[in-house]
Amino acid sequence: MKSLSIVGSGIVGLTSAIALQEAGFQVRLIAKERLDTTLSSKVGAIWFPFEIQPKEKTNAWATRSYHRYLSEVSPSSGVSFIPFVTAYDYESNIDWTRQMPEGKVRKATLDELPKGMEMAFVSEVPLAEPLLYLPHLFGRFVANGGTFEQREIRSLEELASLDELVVNCTGLGARKLCQDEDLHPMRGQILRCEKLSVASFANPLQRGALSYVINRSGDCVIGGTDYENDWNESIDPADTDLILSRLRAAGVSKKPKILDTIVGLRPRRSAVRFEFDSAYTNVFHNYGHGGAGFTVAWGCALELAENLKTKKRA
Repeated sequence: MKSLSIVGSGIVGLTSAIALQEAGFQVRLIAKERLDTTLSSKVGAIWFPFEIQPKEKTNAWATRSYHRYLSEVSPSSGVSFIPFVTAYDYESNIDWTRQMPEGKVRKATLDELPKGMEMAFVSEVPLAEPLLYLPHLFGRFVANGGTFEQREIRSLEELASLDELVVNCTGLGARKLCQDEDLHPMRGQILRCEKLSVASFANPLQRGALSYVINRSGDCVIGGTDYENDWNESIDPADTDLILSRLRAAGVSKKPKILDTIVGLRPRRSAVRFEFDSAYTNVFHNYGHGGAGFTVAWGCALELAENLKTKKRA
């Protein structure tokens, strides 16, 4: 059994690890932080193709992820399928709606539209609750013979020296690791609240004012912000006020009971980096998924496993 190392323990690293185990590799996972402190642990984690490039690859990855989540559903995993209202306009990428299973997406009726939305789709989409799903994946990884090391990798040269094959899933950390100035933060602030008696929805149409409600099994995530090149990881009370004002504008008059306020920096890039490194040819880069990590992670992982399995045979 050929061994390889993956650096990064968020949703992209964990799904890559399991897909590669399924392809016959012995996998070691290395990360600066444990999964419960990663960006992936902080997010709403609903299947939502949120404007990442390249579009053709993103659509294919999202579709494969959707079908993989069908097999991941269980109360213990934290994966379920829920109805989700998604706003769109004539400039939106709606290719994802044509790739969903028949009967799982339709145009919203007028009475289903949150206040302020003119057009939307209602779709049945995967929800992978991070505080359940990430430990579930890690448990499967270990049960499959995987090992974990908590340490920081400080250079691309050090990364390449880890193993015969290395997969870089370091998210925003790849900016420094790879000197990748195309990679930058997209700051998100969200409110974790008690569940709301409204349908889950997202309105991504206004840049910098991403608005959504995601009802989960025991709480609700209300967002949010999508500020480009903003490195501020501190809670901003002004953003909390903005989030609540957008919620009211969507027709939710009752103020939610806030349980927690969370800030995370999404790894934004002009396009997802999904390729072998030109200088360190044993390193495969899989980062820059922006706000769509949970949406495309399995699709990327499965394609990655196919690519590396072919390389293993060569």
